[in-house]
Amino acid sequence: MTGFLLGAACVYAYLRPRPAPAGAPTVAPVAVAQAPAPPAPARTLSTVEAVFAEWGERASWTGNVTEIALWSSAAGAFADFYEVRRVGGQLYFRSIPALTRRVIRRGKEDPSCPLVFTETEAEYREWLQHGRTERPADDVPVKPPPATR
Repeated sequence: MTGFLLGAACVYAYLRPRPAPAGAPTVAPVAVAQAPAPPAPARTLSTVEAVFAEWGERASWTGNVTEIALWSSAAGAFADFYEVRRVGGQLYFRSIPALTRRVIRRGKEDPSCPLVFTETEAEYREWLQHGRTERPADDVPVKPPPATR
């Protein structure tokens, strides 16, 4: 027991703050630079799921796979890209860096839709063979959907 008390006293004496000696230069505390906060994720998957649940009937499925672009207010464009898979009636979403399929530019455009849908080149060629035309194209439309509610 005596050894424990002597050890505790030594640790206390060692860790106790000591006054600076007279005439010693004072050192200002150094400010520690903080790492920048990581960027917030573009969207949560629950947001994409909810939007797709409302607008997803317009999707063009090929082998139970499609790609979509979601409007990003922060970027002011359709900047969040996702691959959507149907498996046994369930939808699975995966973020992707860019769309790999052609954006659908046919039919009447709904300006309130916050999603852009895609199709494969084979689907596009088949559609063109019927002599149809599409809307004037930009790669991806940049008009924001109107604010809802």
